[in-house]
Amino acid sequence: MDKSCVRGSGCRTGVALRRSSSAVPMDFQPSILRDGSPMESLEKQLLCPICLEMFSKPVVILPCQHNLCRKCANDIFQAANPYWQSRGSSIISGGRFRCPTCRHEVLLDRHGVYGLQRNLLVENIIDIYKQEFSRPLKKGEHPMCKEHEDERINIYCVTCEVPTCSMCKVFGAHKDCEVAPLQSIFQGQKSELNNCISMLVAGNDRIQTIISQLEDSCRSTEENSEAAKQELCARFDAFSALLEEKKTELLGRITREQEDKTSFVQGLIHKYKEQLEKSSRLVETAIQAMEETGGAAFLMNAKQLIKTIVEASKGGRLEKIEQGYENMDAFTVSLEHLADAVRALDFEPDEEDEFYEEVEEDTGDTEPERVVAAPQ
Repeated sequence: MDKSCVRGSGCRTGVALRRSSSAVPMDFQPSILRDGSPMESLEKQLLCPICLEMFSKPVVILPCQHNLCRKCANDIFQAANPYWQSRGSSIISGGRFRCPTCRHEVLLDRHGVYGLQRNLLVENIIDIYKQEFSRPLKKGEHPMCKEHEDERINIYCVTCEVPTCSMCKVFGAHKDCEVAPLQSIFQGQKSELNNCISMLVAGNDRIQTIISQLEDSCRSTEENSEAAKQELCARFDAFSALLEEKKTELLGRITREQEDKTSFVQGLIHKYKEQLEKSSRLVETAIQAMEETGGAAFLMNAKQLIKTIVEASKGGRLEKIEQGYENMDAFTVSLEHLADAVRALDFEPDEEDEFYEEVEEDTGDTEPERVVAAPQ
């Protein structure tokens, strides 16, 4: 028994009925009784504003006279009072929430939504409505047979796999076909469609998983590519630095050889200039001696001058440089093999690439199928 019937002074059934009938709790409009389809209007009045389904028992009435399923009322109450605990707890304080229809604030005691009155009138109306709704539909609300316009489609032709009417089975195109009750086929195909939906949903989940894996793979590829680029640049920078260092070393050797050779040649030039200067002075002295007219005076100096000139001629043979001394051909470097090695630079094949190359050699021109593995 619901506890709403045992609290206070007796069961509140009568009170709920009196409140429901006096306050028109479901917001019924008198016009619904005059509408062309009162059952449709009544169905709209029996919809819960929370779950948008027909009220499910028990139905509670709020102080503002609007109705809710007690489960829906409890859901919005729990959402508005997350720290409120259910019955049986030591918490004795109540809570509050707003009516979803009129936004009126509803104050509750420690019993929560279980302290609200049940609207038995609405529950009885729901029972009556469900009984009425279970009756056969009207002509305009039910699919009709195209061959027999006054006949409703009420059976299913299993042979032709189409819904049809009884007249088609008795007199029409389906008289020799196997038929079955419409409801049994309806339930079977509905169950089959539900299985198909589940299969599609599962397939979508798998596709979404694959998409996530591919997105992760794309991100990993970008990150790994950036790391590979940085490593390649670092290796080439190191190689360039090594080449620059070697170039500086070789240039230094050429410079030192140049300095040694030019220094030696400059020394020879200096010696030859000194010899030239001495020879020039001897020539001037000899010319002056030649100008002497007196024989005695000339002979006194001539013999010694001749001896000096002869000795100067013999001792004036200085060192000479060899032919091709200025050549620097010994400092030529061949870089062709290094250039070939640079042109032949390539990435090292990994084990997987080597395996597929071997497979291609074994199978000829047939390219093996490769499966791209998703990132772990």
